[in-house]
Formats: sequence, structure tokens, C-alpha cells
Amino acid sequence: MATSTHGVDKSAIKGVLFDLDGTLADTAPDLIYALNLALIDAGFATCQIEQVKHAVTHGSLALVKAALPNVDEALQCQLQQSLLSHYKVINGDKSVLFGLLDKLLTYLDENNVPYGIVTNKHACFARPLVHKLGLTSRMKSIISGDSTLYSKPHPAPMLLAAQQIGVPASNILYLGDAERDLVAAQNANMIGGVAYWGYLSAFDTPEHWPGQLHFKTSKCLHDFFVTT
Repeated sequence: MATSTHGVDKSAIKGVLFDLDGTLADTAPDLIYALNLALIDAGFATCQIEQVKHAVTHGSLALVKAALPNVDEALQCQLQQSLLSHYKVINGDKSVLFGLLDKLLTYLDENNVPYGIVTNKHACFARPLVHKLGLTSRMKSIISGDSTLYSKPHPAPMLLAAQQIGVPASNILYLGDAERDLVAAQNANMIGGVAYWGYLSAFDTPEHWPGQLHFKTSKCLHDFFVTT
């Protein structure tokens, strides 16, 4: 179920924005496959998805560092570039929306609630991924890490998305699975929602993040809108 810590009234939510990796879509299989291809190219052993899954939400370099924390930084950066080269080819092949989120988007469509994406992923990766997920025409806004001069947790990309979906920031629910997502929501005066089904690590403390709503599963998010 969703647990409100600040008495959020669902009727106040007039628009919804999603983080992409680990919130709207399960993109870990693609990213970790690309990582393993880069590791093989460089002569390293591959890693299991659970070893590095927590790092997916923090970007490609974080993935490399999670796989090979003890190699020098220059090699980590080389592996990052190799990962990205492979990722351009396989981006979206294994990615899927998290459970019931497609039904949630349909519900939002039927109830004229606009929605979009704010991600730190660059547009050259984000837009092809959204296209492969079949969502391009449904999204009222797709803001990438290079859409403005700043990325999350800066409010600039958040406010640009709010402008594009035509909803005041204070009436937007922003969902994310990383602390910077919730800080970004707070900085933009949006309603923050923590996506616990995302790529949280054992060291994350989402209960202390500045989110007003906490959703343990994607089904909880769906049910929050559809059945309450």
C-alpha cells in the first residue's frame, strides 16, 4: 500500500512524472548485458545482475565501478565508453515496464491526467528506449539529462517538464527510486513519491528521503490511483 507521511490528497495530483530507469521501466537487463560485453572485451569476468543492479539508477560509470571497484579510474572510464557503445546497439531490447504501470498509464489517459518522464539519461539513449517501449506518442514530456543546463536534483528539468505537461509543479507527483529524484521533486515543489520497487541498495534509506508518498510495489502505485 501507499503510505502518506504528509497527508497528500490524491485529488491534488493533476499530473504525473516518472524517473525512467528503475521507476517506469526495468532497464537493468539491457544495461548489465552491455556492461558484461564491455567486461568481456577487456578480458574481465562477467558479473551477475544482482551484483550490480543497485547501481543502474546511478548511471553507466556507477555500473562499472560496482563491477570493478578496485581498478584505476582511467580503466573504469574506458570500460564506461565501451559499455555505452554496446548499449547504443541493444538499448531497449530487454527493457519492460514494471508490473501494472502500463495499466496505470491507460488509467491516466482515460482520466485526462497528463504524464511524462524526467531522467538524467541523455536523450540519445532515453528517446530510443522510450520509443522501443511504445511510449513516445503517449508522453506529454520527455526530459533528458541534457535537455537543460542542469540535471536532477536541480529543479530546471523538473520545471521544464511541468511546463510541457501544462500542470503547476505543486500538483505533480514525481516518482523516483533514488534520493536525488526525491530531492529534485522537493526542489521543484512537487509531490515526491518513492518507488521502492526500483534499484535501491541495501545502504539506501528511502524512509529518510524527502518524499511524501512511499510505494512499496508498482501495484501499490497502480492501486493508489485506481482503487482509492
